[in-house]
Amino acid sequence: MRMTDIERCEIRPGYLVEWALSPATVAAAGAAPDDPRPPAHVQEFHLRTAREARGSGLHAPGWLGVAFDLPGPVDLAALQRALHRWTSRHETLRSGFRWVGEELRRFTLPASAVELSRADIGRFREPTTLTRRLRDRFDGAADALSWPNFLYTAVVRPEGASLYLAFDHSNVDAHSLYRLPAELHQLYAAESDVAAEPLPSVASYVDFCATERAHADAVDSDHPLIGRWREFITRSGGVMPTFPVDLGLPPEGGPLPEQRFHSETLVDDRAATAFERYCRPHGGALVGVLAATALIVREMGGVETYRTVVPFHTRAKSRWSESVGWYVGGVPIEIPVGRASGFDETLTMVRSALRANRPLAGVPITRALALLGSDFRFDSPDLCSFVSYVDGRGAPLSERWDELRTYGLVRVSYGDRVCVWLTRLHEGIQFAARYPETGPAVRNLRLYRERLRESVLGVAHEELGALAR
Repeated sequence: MRMTDIERCEIRPGYLVEWALSPATVAAAGAAPDDPRPPAHVQEFHLRTAREARGSGLHAPGWLGVAFDLPGPVDLAALQRALHRWTSRHETLRSGFRWVGEELRRFTLPASAVELSRADIGRFREPTTLTRRLRDRFDGAADALSWPNFLYTAVVRPEGASLYLAFDHSNVDAHSLYRLPAELHQLYAAESDVAAEPLPSVASYVDFCATERAHADAVDSDHPLIGRWREFITRSGGVMPTFPVDLGLPPEGGPLPEQRFHSETLVDDRAATAFERYCRPHGGALVGVLAATALIVREMGGVETYRTVVPFHTRAKSRWSESVGWYVGGVPIEIPVGRASGFDETLTMVRSALRANRPLAGVPITRALALLGSDFRFDSPDLCSFVSYVDGRGAPLSERWDELRTYGLVRVSYGDRVCVWLTRLHEGIQFAARYPETGPAVRNLRLYRERLRESVLGVAHEELGALAR
């Protein structure tokens, strides 16, 4: 699905309805006993970072969401039942955390305790007013430090409804959002078709957290993988590498800049297919995108070694494939692009680096960094800058994403990192990024985007020319 922010997802006027967990469910959560299953390392880092930022007076909303249409006159009672079934189905949505001093403890409700309450907000005739309402409600309801930390809404019109669902990041990742529209369409259809087959049960992200944490906590600072992280961080100056172009950032310790979001189609399907075909023998389009990026930052900033962290999903077993949760790790790579003679040689460098360092994804980034002790220093509330590439065409209903006005939503507020998402859609490759809203960052990200397009088109042209010969 196309990644964007709430201001750019085609919000149209209509009658706004909201669903949240009921007061009875919230009260049950307050009385729930501790769940011995711990938070994932990434969840704990996320919540502690949010708590520290709030303590210093910074509220930087960072929720994720999804928007899509439900065609036809909508039965709101059936939709509420479908939303209830979806919430009950995924255990992480029934699970939260409470602070006991400095300790973070989990609680989890049984599915039988989940109830949704509906609020009819009223009719909105101006898209701008409606957009502001949704953004402000999501900022409060999908907050890292509150529970529940998600909210469901629908903007209803005679011909159908547009759904907008927002979650704190601790509950979802991009893959979770990719699967949500199809699953909710299926659950809604089942509410009006007694012959519909029920969806199979799914594995629990809460169980995954316990398993991953047990494995990660068995790793100590002397482990070889931690040694490789230490070498990477040392060569990066003791901090996470930044996106290596001038971002016009204030001196260290200054206020975080506001961020900007930009999204557009990078190339069409024909060019994307040719680019993928060219890169396939070298490891695929992700390798191609990273190689192109390495060459671009060398040209823009004289970078001799491009260092970055590459996001990878941690759904290593098929049982987690349909589970909602935050299944994301990362691999540090170093590309000595200063020695590369061109794109093909850089492809080889990137592929070798990814192959060599892929095992490092077995230890959560935040666990690895914590084990580095004084060798690592957090210099930003955002963990790292990154460039990711995800092929969304295998997600259910993806062929209708454009028709159903389907978007992944990213809340943009404050930060000094650069996050780039490249998404392969049936229509081509979409570019999306959030970055500091400073003059140098705006100029340099525009230049990066233009040169990335030129690089992809150049490779595609060469591939198409070879096929024609």
